[in-house]
Formats: sequence, structure tokens, C-alpha cells
Amino acid sequence: MTTVALLFALGIVLLVFEVIVPGGILGVLGALAMLGGCAVAFHQFGAAGGGLAVLAALAGLGAALYVEFVLLPKTRFGRKLFLHQSVDAKSQPPPADAAMVVGRVVETVTTLAPSGYVVLDGRRYEARSQSGLVAKGATVRVVGVDSFHLIVSQT
Repeated sequence: MTTVALLFALGIVLLVFEVIVPGGILGVLGALAMLGGCAVAFHQFGAAGGGLAVLAALAGLGAALYVEFVLLPKTRFGRKLFLHQSVDAKSQPPPADAAMVVGRVVETVTTLAPSGYVVLDGRRYEARSQSGLVAKGATVRVVGVDSFHLIVSQT
């Protein structure tokens, strides 16, 4: 019985420290300790004792999660640990509006092998060729817009 209680206590303590120390390792070790406690309970006390240990482990886990995610954020210490705002910005805007540029014919200002630069309405865009190598000064058609560049194909 003492082994089961010690493994459960160790598991709960490791799960609590998981909130403070990032990385997931303490959480995994805590879960393994609780599973070990359940296995020892099944071995020593049979199915009834093991089932009771599983229920106790789930109750302890539920209590720890409640404390960590409901009560802790309301404390002064917890307010320092939890984020209260989110960043809604993007790291980089799309290069162009797809509806405005797809189908347009542009000129390459560098060799596309398969990526390089094209000019569209006097503005320089990074482009990637679907058809492989395209010489400098060639005319290509914009067929799509990817995260950071135009996708072009030879006309």
C-alpha cells in the first residue's frame, strides 16, 4: 500500500511541476509513476484493489488539473505563468492578392531556377517556376500564390 501511495504522490508532484518547468518530461514521468502505482496495486491487491487505485489516480489527476488550470491562474503566482493575450498578427503578409494576379503575364528579372524574381505592375515579386528553368527576360503566367511567392508557368 505504501508503494502505491508513494508512486501516486510522486506522480502528482511531477504533474504539478510540469506547469512550471516546460518540456513535457516531468508530465510523462508523473504519468508513468501513476501508471506504475496502478500496476503495483493490481499486482498486490488484485482486480478490485487495482480498479480502486485507477479511480484514485483519475481523481488525483482531475484534482491536480483543476488546481492547475482553474485555481492557479487566479493567484498572483499563476498570473505570471499563464498568457492572457494572444498574438493575432501574421509573420508576413501574402505577397499579392491571388484574385488580382492569377492569370496575369509577367516578365522575369532573374533566371528562375526554379525560383527567382518577376516584375508585375512595376513591383518585384519572388516567384517559383512550375516548369523548371526559365531564362531572364522571359514572359511567364502567374498560376498561383503560395505563402511567400508567386507560382508561375511558361506561357
